[in-house]
Amino acid sequence: MADLSKYRNIGIFAHVDAGKTTTTERILKLTGRIHKIGETHEGESTTDFMEQEAERGITIQSAAVSCFWKDHRFNVIDTPGHVDFTVEVYRSLKVLDGGVGVFCGSGGVEPQSETNWRYANESEVARLIFVNKLDRLGASFYRVTEQVQKVLGATPLIMVLPIGTEDEFCGVVDLLSRKAYIWDESGLPENYKIEDVPADMVDQVEEYREKLIETAVEQDDDLMMAYMDGEEPSIDDIKRCIRTGTRDLAFFPTYCGSAFKNKGMQLLLDAVVDYLPSPTDVIPQDLTDEEGNPNGEKAIVSADEPFKALAFKIMDDRFGALTFVRVYSGVLNKGDTILNSFTGKTERVGRMVEMHADDRKEISSAQAGDILAIVGMKNVQTGHTLCDPKHPCTLEAMVFPEPVISISVTPKDKGGNEKMGIAIGKMVAEDPTFRVETDQDSGETILKGMGELHLDIKVDILKRTYGVDLIVGQPQVAYRETITKPVEDTYTHKKQSGGSGQFGKIDYRIKPGEPGSGFTFSSSVVGGNVPKEFFPAVEKGFKSMMDEGVLAGFPVLDVEVELFDGGFHAVDSSAIAFEIAAKGAFRQSIPKAGAQLIEPIMKVDVFTPDDHVGDVIGDLNRRRGMIKDQEKGLTGVRIKADVPLSEMFGYISTLRTMTSGRGQFSMEFSHYLPCPSNVAETVIAAVKEKKEKEKS
Repeated sequence: MADLSKYRNIGIFAHVDAGKTTTTERILKLTGRIHKIGETHEGESTTDFMEQEAERGITIQSAAVSCFWKDHRFNVIDTPGHVDFTVEVYRSLKVLDGGVGVFCGSGGVEPQSETNWRYANESEVARLIFVNKLDRLGASFYRVTEQVQKVLGATPLIMVLPIGTEDEFCGVVDLLSRKAYIWDESGLPENYKIEDVPADMVDQVEEYREKLIETAVEQDDDLMMAYMDGEEPSIDDIKRCIRTGTRDLAFFPTYCGSAFKNKGMQLLLDAVVDYLPSPTDVIPQDLTDEEGNPNGEKAIVSADEPFKALAFKIMDDRFGALTFVRVYSGVLNKGDTILNSFTGKTERVGRMVEMHADDRKEISSAQAGDILAIVGMKNVQTGHTLCDPKHPCTLEAMVFPEPVISISVTPKDKGGNEKMGIAIGKMVAEDPTFRVETDQDSGETILKGMGELHLDIKVDILKRTYGVDLIVGQPQVAYRETITKPVEDTYTHKKQSGGSGQFGKIDYRIKPGEPGSGFTFSSSVVGGNVPKEFFPAVEKGFKSMMDEGVLAGFPVLDVEVELFDGGFHAVDSSAIAFEIAAKGAFRQSIPKAGAQLIEPIMKVDVFTPDDHVGDVIGDLNRRRGMIKDQEKGLTGVRIKADVPLSEMFGYISTLRTMTSGRGQFSMEFSHYLPCPSNVAETVIAAVKEKKEKEKS
């Protein structure tokens, strides 16, 4: 069995263009995994292997790569930086033990950096910080570390100091060893020399080294007391304290360099070994019951425990269907039969592969701590638990956000329907935030996703990867409906037409639920006026009506229903009768409860040069935006605002025009708010007009 203490399952996270894919490429080069470095801007990087990634210079999927450094095995996942693909970051974090947050030396803490950091905090993933691109104009290591403290509320533990700035950046000083690592301008990572600290940096190095040790020894009371008495701890003791504090998220060891020019990478790799946790160092995941609630048991990371693994990604490529899994305990051998605890079905494991981006190596077994892909699994979805059939269990599930934008797609020729259906089925299996449905009135296929770029990529894949020529409709907002006031009401379903009839009477209360609560049902019936066996039918009836509201047919959010009384007939009452009664009750009472149209509000983050701030804010106000914050930076102003999604289509073109091509923005879903009456009237009228046209 492999030594789990030598494993590091890590992710690389960053905002778009901060250099995380380039950082990953340098890691692979240094560890000997690749021999020729592929550049993102040339469309040749190892982990960006999709056509769309290579063309756009961004990471869309998370790519898994295995490599070795100083007898330690790294399983590295390079994740997307664009907000529309945040799900890839989220599901990667669920299976990682540590990570590296890459920040641009000039851009600092950017919007997606914040989102990724928040997800990593929620998943309690230990991290290193790498301040990249210090050779850029306007780069400042110290400004970025201040932003990490101010914006992220995190404590950067500075481990190195940069030598030189911008185009004079040539290396770093390692504070613990008091040695300077200086690279030449060849761009080769091995072309460096180790020297004494430059004379003009000695005082600064001692100041930062003292801060480093003071922060580290807080993890060990005895060491801290000895240090306060004037005794400096050994390097090994300091490293042990740093490792403990990193694991406990007390601080984040911080490094710097230029990945593109191969400066500073070796020290970052050493830090992954020295400070990031192994699979056995992290808090074990909870096991849950069928409802997803923790049952008090843990997924102990050990090869000696029964087999448990989480399927965290599904991918269909030229080699066939791949299920990416993280093994938490036990051993998995080729030919084993495993249980999918979600479906209750067993499957035999055929081929297993170790992944290297889109390349792979056949393996015959895997153990706790491994990340691998199983070829040809059936009926497995992201978030399913795979386990030993003799020891069934369920790992903590993944929860994904609902789509906020949709488009219609229609094949240009009839023969494209079947091809499109097969392709979309595969794409939905791969991406839990990508949904598809058929419009009941028009028969159109509706694609739903997290943003314009998200759906743009999906359409591109349909056209080029699967060869489906499409007519694409305009983006549509995912409006929803809700209620604004409580209603107490009664409804009777009665049907007599010869033979046994149908009878169900319900007395109920409907009221607005908490934001994000969806649908909740309770019963306070006293006595036997409505037998308990009919409660589920009443709940089912109400819940089934939540998919289509009374205003414009949009799904209904956040409704509480309480069944408090009713009546039944000994012969004619049945589950179906009470279900029909509940459906009628919904139609009857929702209009009385102040039905209201609500719209998705996006958290928008805009960067603009100073001289365009007024134009940008004025434009956001015209889009019904609410300005939340402004932050002055070295090269411009960052504006945070809440803006309705319906007002943001095509915003990038407007922003580029206003700022002479220098403005940037990102947005992610925040919450739903009531539509202004004029907007609601327009939306409802448009829906009715569309339905009338489809009927005629």
